[in-house]
Amino acid sequence: MKQEIIIAGFGGQGVLSMGKILAYSGLMEGKEVTWMPSYGPEQRGGTANVTVILSDKPISSPILNEYDIAIILNQPSLDKFESKVKPGGILIYDGYGIHTPITRKDIKVYRIDAMDTATEMENPKVFNMLILGGLLKIRPMVQMGNVIKGLKKSLPERHHNLIPMNEAAILKGMEIIKEV
Repeated sequence: MKQEIIIAGFGGQGVLSMGKILAYSGLMEGKEVTWMPSYGPEQRGGTANVTVILSDKPISSPILNEYDIAIILNQPSLDKFESKVKPGGILIYDGYGIHTPITRKDIKVYRIDAMDTATEMENPKVFNMLILGGLLKIRPMVQMGNVIKGLKKSLPERHHNLIPMNEAAILKGMEIIKEV
């Protein structure tokens, strides 16, 4: 099993932390893992993406030109990464940030209305966990128990009281993702 994933959006959407939690979850299962962030100088609002590779075998390089899965959270990221999803791959997008339709017919496309759901839940900070839940619903590459361990590893201890809320958001994300 090898999954090559790009998560891309604006800074402040939790792109890097979502990738880090996924990577830690893979480590907890004894998988080979790479986590390679890329972001501009802006802390919030600039573009950000992270490449995560989870594999049962050694990973030769963390640098990829195409991906098995692309998680796209804004229009600039769709414009940049839609063409880089491998044929037969998966593209997941948040309906809030995309204005032009996805044109590829050789990939599976899923929509998750995470921004709207986070607003309904009155907690914008769970946006990325909703997305992560959607990913794990369609491609359960790590076990939920290890995702919780990954959350504990990536969140400062003073925020561990937020783990149940994040777990609930992951489960909600599993409910709201839909194939297009």
